[in-house]
Amino acid sequence: MPSTTLKEFAEQIGVTGEKLMQQLVAAGISNKDLDGSLSDDEKEQLLAYLRGRSNDGSFSSRPKITLSRKSTSSVRQSSRTGGSRTVHVEVRKRRTYVRRGDLQKEQEQAKAAEDAKAAEEAKAAEEAKVEAVRSSKHKKTKPSTSRGASKSKTPLVDAQTVKTKDPKSSDDRKTNPKREEKTKRKRGKGVDREELHVVAGTGGKRKPKRKSTKPGKITLTTAGQHGFERPTAPVIHEVRVPETITVAELAQAMSVKAAEVIKVLMEMGTMVTINQVLDQDTGILIVEEIGHKALAVDSEDPESLLVKTEKEDHSEKRRAPIVTVMGHVDHGKTSLLDYIRQSQVASGEAGGITQHIGAYRVDTDHGQITFIDTPGHEAFSSMRARGAQVTDIVILIVAADDGVKPQTIEAINHVRDAGVTMVVAINKMDKENADPDRVKQELANLDVIPEEWGGDVLMTNISALDGNGIESLLESVALQADLLDLKAPLEGAASGVVVEARLDKGRGVVATVLVRKGILKKGDILLVGRQFGRVRAMSDDQGKPIREAGPSYPVEIQGLGGVPAAGDELSVVSDERKAREIAMYRQGKLKDAKLAQQQKAKLENVFDQLDEDGLRTLNLIVKADVQGSVEALTDSLEKLSREEVKVSVIHGMVGGINESDVNLAAASNAIVIGFNVRADATARRLIEAESIDTHYYNVIYDVVEEVKAGLLGLLTPVIKEEAVGLADVRDVFRISKVGAIAGCLMVEGEVRRGLPVRVLRDNVIIFDGQIDSLRRFKDDVSEVKAGVECGIGVKNYNDIKAGDQIEIYQKIEQRPTL
Repeated sequence: MPSTTLKEFAEQIGVTGEKLMQQLVAAGISNKDLDGSLSDDEKEQLLAYLRGRSNDGSFSSRPKITLSRKSTSSVRQSSRTGGSRTVHVEVRKRRTYVRRGDLQKEQEQAKAAEDAKAAEEAKAAEEAKVEAVRSSKHKKTKPSTSRGASKSKTPLVDAQTVKTKDPKSSDDRKTNPKREEKTKRKRGKGVDREELHVVAGTGGKRKPKRKSTKPGKITLTTAGQHGFERPTAPVIHEVRVPETITVAELAQAMSVKAAEVIKVLMEMGTMVTINQVLDQDTGILIVEEIGHKALAVDSEDPESLLVKTEKEDHSEKRRAPIVTVMGHVDHGKTSLLDYIRQSQVASGEAGGITQHIGAYRVDTDHGQITFIDTPGHEAFSSMRARGAQVTDIVILIVAADDGVKPQTIEAINHVRDAGVTMVVAINKMDKENADPDRVKQELANLDVIPEEWGGDVLMTNISALDGNGIESLLESVALQADLLDLKAPLEGAASGVVVEARLDKGRGVVATVLVRKGILKKGDILLVGRQFGRVRAMSDDQGKPIREAGPSYPVEIQGLGGVPAAGDELSVVSDERKAREIAMYRQGKLKDAKLAQQQKAKLENVFDQLDEDGLRTLNLIVKADVQGSVEALTDSLEKLSREEVKVSVIHGMVGGINESDVNLAAASNAIVIGFNVRADATARRLIEAESIDTHYYNVIYDVVEEVKAGLLGLLTPVIKEEAVGLADVRDVFRISKVGAIAGCLMVEGEVRRGLPVRVLRDNVIIFDGQIDSLRRFKDDVSEVKAGVECGIGVKNYNDIKAGDQIEIYQKIEQRPTL
C-alpha cells in the first residue's frame, strides 16, 4: 500500500495539520513533520488512541464524554394594539456519557478498598482487645508468702488486711474496663465506634452510619447505602385529566411548577396564563410531552346520586312497538300516517313538507302502535338518525313511480347503524307508472332482499290515498313486534327520551316525550338533560289531558324550566333539590367545555389568523320554533362555507326574536333568520333603529337558497383572460423621443388601444405590458382587424425585434358560483 504524507492524511480526515501533529505526539508517535509519511501501524496506533485506548488495550484517562446541544426557536405574539413581536427562545442541553466498563471497574475498586479497610479495622479492634486483657492481668494484685512459712491454709495476714485489700481490688477491676473504653474512643478503634461510609455516586459526600446494641437505637445499614438516596430514574406520575383543567391544576397534578407547563405550551405555539382553562385533549398532550402518563377521566359529578332502577327488581310486561316512518321527501310518509290516524297532518305543514318530528299512538286491529314521523328532507339527517335510535321497527316507504333516491339510501344506512328491524312499504301503487318490481330490484342491489326473493325483509304494496295494502302493512309490523317480544317494567322511576321540544307563548316550554319504562305521572319531578322541572300538565297526541302514561306512550308535558334538546334523556327523581343540583352541574359542565373549546380554537389559530385577512365570514343568528329546526338550519347553512367565505351560526335558540338577539346581531354584524317565529314589539323597534338585516321563513329550502345568494356577494370575482388577437412583427422602426415601433401584420383577431399585450419570442413570454400607441400609416387608430398592417408601440419596452409576436388579450370578471 503506498505511503501517505501527513499533510494528505490530514486533508482526508478533515483536520488541520497542526492538530494532527498534536494527536500523533499524544499517541506516542514523535519525530514527524507534515511532509513525512505515515505507516499503517502508526495509523492503527493513532486510531487506538482516538478510540480512547492505549497500545496495551487499557482504558485511557478520559472516561467521560460531554455533549452540548443548542436549539433556537421563535414564537410570534400579537399585542392588544394589533401589532406583533417575535420572542426568540434558546434551549441549551448538556449530557455526559460514561463508559459502562469504566463505571463498573470504578465501583469494583471502591468496593474492594472498602472491604480491605473493614478487614483492617476488624483486625485492629481484635488486637486492641487482646492488649487490654493482657494489661489487666499485669495490674492485678497477688497475695505474697515468706520462706519457711507454715504450710497451713490460713493466710499470714490478719482480718483487717483482707478487708482493706478486697474492696481495692474490686475498684481496680471496675476502673480498668472504663480506661479501656476511654482508650478505644481516643484511638478511634473498637466495635462500638461511629463508622463513616462513602456511597458510590454521591460525589464523595460522607454519610454517618451508627450502630448500637441497645433496643430502639438506629442500627447500621448496608454498606454503601443510606436511607435518603437521590432517585436514579425520573419519577413518572399517572395524571388524571378531566374534561376541563386549568394550567395550575395540571402542574400540581404532575408535581411541577406552572412555569414548566407554560413553557411547553409556548414551545407548541400557544400563549397561556396560569389560570387558563385547557380542554382534555390539550391536557393529555402536555402531560405526555413532559413525560408522565395521562389518564382521561370524567369529572366527579352529582349524577351518582341518581337512583338506578335495577331491571331484575321489577316484573316486565308487554309494551306497544315504536315505529318510525322513513323515506325520501314527497314519497308519502305523512300521507300514510294521515290515513292510519284519519287526520290531516300534511295539510298543516308549510309547503307540504314535514318540518317537525311528530309522535302518534294509534289503535289498530293488531294492537296499539306508536308512530314517529320524521322529515324526509336531507337537512333533517340528524333528526332521522335520532328517530332510528329510539325506535323498534322502521317502515321504509318508497314511491313505486320514483324508486330509490339518495335519501332512501341514507335512511337504510341509519336503520342498519341503529340495528333495528325494517319493513318496506312501496307506496303510490294507484299511479299508472307504478313499477314495484323495479323498486324491489333497486332495493336488492342495496342488500335489502324481499322475503319472497329469499331475504328477510317484509315488503308490502300500498296506496296512502285509497288505503290499499295498509292493513297488510300493519299486520307485518305486528308480526315483527311479536318476534321482537317487546317488554318494559311498569314499576320504578319512569324514564324516556325527548322527541321534540318548543317554546309555546301561552303554555311555556312544551316537550314531546316518549316514555320508555315506568309510568310517568302528573306532578313528577323531572330531570331532562340540562333542564329540570315538575310535570304541571300532560296531554296525549290528540291534545287531550291525561294524568299518567306508560311505556311506548308519546305525551306532551309542560313545566320544564328551559327548552331541552331533542334526544335528551328524561328521568324521574324523588328530590327537587337533587334535580336542580344535577341540572346546574350539567349546565356548568357544558359552559366550561364550550369555553375550553373556543379557547382551544383561538390558541391553535392565533398565528394562522394573522394570514387570513382575506377570509370573509357571514355571521347568522337562527331563531326557530322547535329545537330540531334549529339544528337542521345550523347544519345546512354551515355546510355552505367555502375557502374564501365562511358561514358561522353564532347563536341558535328556540323562541321568538327578542331584544337580546338584536343586540347580539348589532355587535357581531350578523343577519337574523326567523324560522316560523317573529320578533316582538321591542325587538322590532330596535331592528328599525339599528337597521339589522332580518329575514323570516317557513320553508327550509328558501333559507338555504337566499343565504347561498348572499354568499355570492362576499366571494371575490373570478378573473379570466380571453385572447383578442395575435400580430407578427415584420420590422422595427426607431423614432426619437418615441422609442421602438413594431411594424406588424395582424394574423388573428384584432388589436385595440389600451389592451394588455405580451411579447413572445420563440413562443416564450419575454415581456408583459400594455399598448402605448397604435397607428395605421401616420394616423392614430383605435383598432385594427386581422389581415391589416399597423404599427404598435409597447409601453416601456424598446427591445422588440423582427420575428417576435405580440399577443393581445383582455381580463374578464366572472361571477363566482357555489
